[in-house]
Amino acid sequence: MAAASIPTIPSHIKAWVYSEYGNSSDVLRLDSNFAIPQLKEDQVLLKVAAASLNRIDYMRMGGFFKDTDSPLPTAPGYDVAGVVVKVGSEVKKFKVGNEVYGVINEKGLDHPKVVGSLAEYTAVEEKLLAHKPPNLSFLEAASFPLAVETAYEGLERAGFSAGKSILVLGGAGGVGTFVIQLAKHVYRASKIAATSSTRKLELLRDLGADLPIDYTKENYEDLPEKFDVVFDAVGETERAFKAMKEGGKVVTIVPPGIPPAIVFILTSDGSYLEKLRPYVESGKVKPILDPKSPFPFSQTKEAFAHLETNRATGKIVVYPIP
Repeated sequence: MAAASIPTIPSHIKAWVYSEYGNSSDVLRLDSNFAIPQLKEDQVLLKVAAASLNRIDYMRMGGFFKDTDSPLPTAPGYDVAGVVVKVGSEVKKFKVGNEVYGVINEKGLDHPKVVGSLAEYTAVEEKLLAHKPPNLSFLEAASFPLAVETAYEGLERAGFSAGKSILVLGGAGGVGTFVIQLAKHVYRASKIAATSSTRKLELLRDLGADLPIDYTKENYEDLPEKFDVVFDAVGETERAFKAMKEGGKVVTIVPPGIPPAIVFILTSDGSYLEKLRPYVESGKVKPILDPKSPFPFSQTKEAFAHLETNRATGKIVVYPIP
């Protein structure tokens, strides 16, 4: 989208919103008159092109984090890809017309933005965004930020490095698909094992897993081989310890975890995306979209329903956003 085609910025926008906590099927509704966010000095205003859904979206909607949530009503959505239409006075990295992507909330559970990415426009701090690689469409770019940043931060926290082995629990999910790719191409793992259901084993091989494990037929903790790092993306920390080498580490993104596992919630940073850009541009790290993606903006509730089955492969993306 070129700068010349940027529309006049309205005062009210279309957004998917909820005014009470509950299941997406009950509380999510399309509001055609939601107030556009006020731009702060360190932010850019984005015309949203695409947004992807994450587990944190429906958990937040369900009220799991209401003690630290922002006031309702709110428009959900963390992942965004879009075009800069206005910049705050302190913004240096971007200008109007730039195509960008990122996670719109720095701390996922600490008062996330009231106007998320499932809206026509959203305002985002400059430091949370990166220039969209030219080889990615908006649809593909929206699938990256939260999942790939979470994969990267988890591997960094675990001290992962060349020559180490890793087991990825939930290898076919949004985060797991990126953990496999980063472990292989960025960190140069000595061996990558990953779990999935039977029908997703081929995907694990395609992504670079040396040992795909069918969790419906095998217990990974019973394997004779143990691993330097176990990356738990499904919430099986107790079992994960049994698959870890002595002196190894377990990292999990599913609270509460069990000590001494490394439990974390992503602190978003656009610099992560910039660091990984060469691997994305070369095609070594690629987007994995769920076969049902994209869902049109009008079918956002159906997209959430699919996410909530916990059976998605890769990422669920809403595109185009009008």
